[in-house]
Amino acid sequence: MITIEKPGMQMSIQDQGRTGSRHLGVSQAGCLDPVAQIVANRLVGNPDNNPVIEITFGLAEIAFNNDYLIALHGTDMQASIDGHAIRPGWCCYIKKGQRLTLAAARHGFRSYLAIAGNWQLTQVLGSYATDLAAGFGGLSGAALQAGDEINITPHYDATVGLGAMLPAKRTQIRVHPGPHNHLLNNDQLEQFTGHSWQVTNKSNRMGLRLASNECTLSHELSLPSLAVMPGSIQLPPNGEPIVLLNDAQTTGGYPLLGTVIDADLRHFAQLKPSDFINFEFVSIAAANAAADKTQAHLNQLQIALNYKNKA
Repeated sequence: MITIEKPGMQMSIQDQGRTGSRHLGVSQAGCLDPVAQIVANRLVGNPDNNPVIEITFGLAEIAFNNDYLIALHGTDMQASIDGHAIRPGWCCYIKKGQRLTLAAARHGFRSYLAIAGNWQLTQVLGSYATDLAAGFGGLSGAALQAGDEINITPHYDATVGLGAMLPAKRTQIRVHPGPHNHLLNNDQLEQFTGHSWQVTNKSNRMGLRLASNECTLSHELSLPSLAVMPGSIQLPPNGEPIVLLNDAQTTGGYPLLGTVIDADLRHFAQLKPSDFINFEFVSIAAANAAADKTQAHLNQLQIALNYKNKA
């Protein structure tokens, strides 16, 4: 068992989210960075889609009431076990009675804690992910609170001291052109890709709201609602784009500027208010090549782990 002593800004149980229920209005939820989740789980010997704890910004503390293998991946939160520093991206051993403490995040916003074992949770619609807006999944359908306990039956199948890197971060975000771009003029589209956009403090797991002092994409378009998904880039009348993320609604009526390619959507997990990003339109072929590169990174990790475990 583990006990949440300080949850920080927002801490929740997530996996890769719910699929097959968007026609019912059910959001995906799940880890904003599924690659970090997969890598952390592999380091401790868990299945790829085992639940993890998504930690936002840090300033958190977790007590361990059993011996566990753990891996923390994502941004550096200056983590320590009873005062001894640990680095993100490594599998390590934590003993019964010890505490994992996280300070404020460095150069990012979220980190993912994998714990080797069988998490004693109930799936909802095929997933353990916490849907914070709808109030189901995870431990109690809500962000974790001080005093919450999670029962985890440990296993010790991994090798302590193994580490792995994540694919490099990007702030130049690649996008599929949107279905409504023909309703905008060329000058607006050039402004969208030609200027930097700053993440505002109105952002959350539903979506990142962006603003720019250099341009405006304001409009008076009114459209029927249509399906949207994580990565959809909505353009409200005020001209400030919203990049939808895992907890976003399933339909919307704003024009769509484009869709963030799968390989780049994970980078939004680490964007915090005041960070800047840029966009570029790319072809389907380029998007597929980027997805293949991410998969190759995971394949190489698995080959290395298989070799190490046999050695």
